[in-house]
Amino acid sequence: MERNQAGAEPDAKDNILETRGLTMEFRGFVAVRNVDLNVKRHTIHALIGPNGAGKTTCFNLLTKFLRPTAGTIVFNGQDVTRTGPAATARLGMVRSFQISSIFAHLTVIENVRVALQRKLSTSFHFWKPKSSLYPLHARADELIEWVGLETHRDALAGDLSYGRKRVLELATTLALDPELLLLDEPMAGLGHEDIGRVAELVRRVAQDRTVLMVEHNLDVVSDLSDTITVLTRGSVLAEGDYASVSSNPAVREAYIGGVHA
Repeated sequence: MERNQAGAEPDAKDNILETRGLTMEFRGFVAVRNVDLNVKRHTIHALIGPNGAGKTTCFNLLTKFLRPTAGTIVFNGQDVTRTGPAATARLGMVRSFQISSIFAHLTVIENVRVALQRKLSTSFHFWKPKSSLYPLHARADELIEWVGLETHRDALAGDLSYGRKRVLELATTLALDPELLLLDEPMAGLGHEDIGRVAELVRRVAQDRTVLMVEHNLDVVSDLSDTITVLTRGSVLAEGDYASVSSNPAVREAYIGGVHA
């Protein structure tokens, strides 16, 4: 855990995201129960757990696709529990999805440009001349180069390999200029080479942003994460760095004999 110069644990001002008693109940089934999260600024925080642990439901609560039965969500010191998903994104908390959400019929640069338009709230101003979009090209090219897709700038997104589609999705997410980036299984379906490429991009993203991710690949989690929160049956089972979490007997039992996804 990070500490200040006096050696004390950081206070709430160091947290970009906090939840208190976060709970989600579906007709008597409690999917998330009294979850307290403290996500510190400029760190990579992983949310892990066995299948059915409540990770995706927790993500849906944080990004306002679900409204909690109980509890609070605080982002940058502001209570956003009842704030809608679009407003939450405008505040700087942006999510990517496990299933790629790019526009297959658009080119790489067009996908990034659409995301930049969303940031400017001009996505649906179809009556504007095409020339009005030219100022976005320079920033779109910067993002495309940053994620290593410059040689595919004018390719249709649907023609990209799966790994490059995930990289493009990361570029479109970054186009929204998030302060907190929530990644839902960014390594899902990737081959070994693509995992290394995306992991390095996540590490670079976290240099000036905060990342909260759900991820099943524990090699990636151990390599990237500053803090790991383990969920099981909707509740927090353990939290800490990888060494402390992976050696926790309760965590090993939850994963049925060993920490693996």
